[in-house]
Amino acid sequence: MQSSPRLESMAAPVFVFLWSTGFIGAKYGLPYAEPATFLALRFALAAALLATWVWLARAPWPSWRQAGHAAMIGILLHAVYLGGVYQGIALGIEAGLSALIVALQPVFTALVARQLLGERLNRVQWGGIGLGCAGVALVVLRKIEGGAGTWLGVAFCMISLVAIVIATVLQKRLAGDHPMRSTTAVQLGAACLFLIPLSFLFETGEIAWTAQFSLSLAWLVLALSLGGWSLFLYLLRRGAASHVASLFFLVPPATALMAWPLFGEVLGPVEVAGVSMTAAGVLMVNRPDVFNRG
Repeated sequence: MQSSPRLESMAAPVFVFLWSTGFIGAKYGLPYAEPATFLALRFALAAALLATWVWLARAPWPSWRQAGHAAMIGILLHAVYLGGVYQGIALGIEAGLSALIVALQPVFTALVARQLLGERLNRVQWGGIGLGCAGVALVVLRKIEGGAGTWLGVAFCMISLVAIVIATVLQKRLAGDHPMRSTTAVQLGAACLFLIPLSFLFETGEIAWTAQFSLSLAWLVLALSLGGWSLFLYLLRRGAASHVASLFFLVPPATALMAWPLFGEVLGPVEVAGVSMTAAGVLMVNRPDVFNRG
């Protein structure tokens, strides 16, 4: 038990890095597969690998009731959230901009968690949320004014935002004590089954198996669907939903720093100012005690 705080302190920055690479991997792979097709394949592979791990380890599976909760949360957390992000990127939204829009999640998660989970936020945390939102808004408006993306792409990212807010709170409220590995496998399987008919109805289902797509898919399956989501569930189980959600404030600057040299997405003075405001907001939400000293 004494190692838990140390493990959590290590898990948080690793999670931010992995989660940020998800937007990069999506932009690398989407030229070769449409969003629902890409995600359905990713989730099928990840679910199969995770289910095999659960079987070999003889880990417990969730009950039917727990599986129902997992399926509902998985559709929101994986299919709708990532589906919206992928569709937005496919419509021209920059990787950094999509991360920024979804980074508004902590604000709404904190508000919903406050009502449903009884979590309380102090003045410093509320100030941090406001400052973080202002930083995100500053960069989003700058990008939109500069023609980075379309309003339809923004709308899909907003759908993602709503989905992950609801899923985060439901995960904390309904699935906090579920077996983590097997529950994640059920979530991924449900998301895959949800996306397959959408792929047949609205997409061609074609995949160009280039080296770039294969590497992108492998990274997203192993590092994101298995590693990143497991860390997300671990952190959510260990801490308050609003505090875990505040880690998403760190994702946009991390994504922007990666996307700048890789895709030429501009990180100018206004973007740097927004990133700085966001980072300060994260510190205020996660470590209000620092500001309350003295």
